[in-house]
Amino acid sequence: MTEAETTTAPTRCGFVALVGAPNSGKSTLMNRLMGTKVSIVTPKVQTTRTRVVGVVIHGAAQLVFVDTPGIFAPKRRLERAMVAAAWTGATDADVVLLLIDAERGLDEDARLIIDGLKKNERKAVVAINKVDAVKRESLLALAAALDAQGLFGEIFMISALTGDGVDDMLPKLAAMLPEGPWLYPEDQLSDMNDRLFAAEITREKLFLDLHQEIPYSLTVETDNWEEREDGSVRIDQTIYVEKPGQRAIVLGKGGQMIKRVGAAARAELEALLERRVHLFLFVKVREHWRDEPARYRAMGLEFGD
Repeated sequence: MTEAETTTAPTRCGFVALVGAPNSGKSTLMNRLMGTKVSIVTPKVQTTRTRVVGVVIHGAAQLVFVDTPGIFAPKRRLERAMVAAAWTGATDADVVLLLIDAERGLDEDARLIIDGLKKNERKAVVAINKVDAVKRESLLALAAALDAQGLFGEIFMISALTGDGVDDMLPKLAAMLPEGPWLYPEDQLSDMNDRLFAAEITREKLFLDLHQEIPYSLTVETDNWEEREDGSVRIDQTIYVEKPGQRAIVLGKGGQMIKRVGAAARAELEALLERRVHLFLFVKVREHWRDEPARYRAMGLEFGD
């Protein structure tokens, strides 16, 4: 018997789009809500490139959270595609949950998103994140400034990192969803396929180990996923970079960098997949990968103009 069947309440189901500026804590909140990792997280901005779906059940409600790329003023094609994916997620959602970094407050990126929501006549709810990092007086002032926008039906105060306030927010979000049947099986956590998920884990490790512009100049694709008779899996991935010098940096002296990245990615994949993983990484130069439609399809993004 499912949770939905143990209550007389009607089933609810809908999409909740997590939107916000880069590094506002969307992916951390997604993983907190899921109780496991579905979105990669790094201290660097613009880590999330595609929409990630996570399914959470609360009572008779199935909440389908959509972790979107950070919204900012894009300059390059890839950035425009990421921002377009975020706005599509917000447009299609039943509930828009805007995350505001308590430390940054109503900065330029936050105001850009609020203006966009107003332009599209989209009501939203807002979660002030990282509340443990600022004083109460600052939080109250920020909440008042957000309330004055006339856009938000609810204002939550949370810490996605510690979980403070998240459990209190969940039932209120569930109540906002329309009545209807669930869209996903009860035991399904995400709609991300294994190949893309594995590529994202490797990209996360590259983001953590590399610096300056190099992480933004690469992408990772899973070329082969081979199930073995002993229950293990062989995964072959290609890391595409734009310049020969970047390839040398990703490989590292004597191949030490790529070995370290591979070991970290393999260890995490084994923990998440709960089986042995044989991971093989290759680094190739594709000078204009950011202008190739196939690379965008692999990331679930629209190529655009």
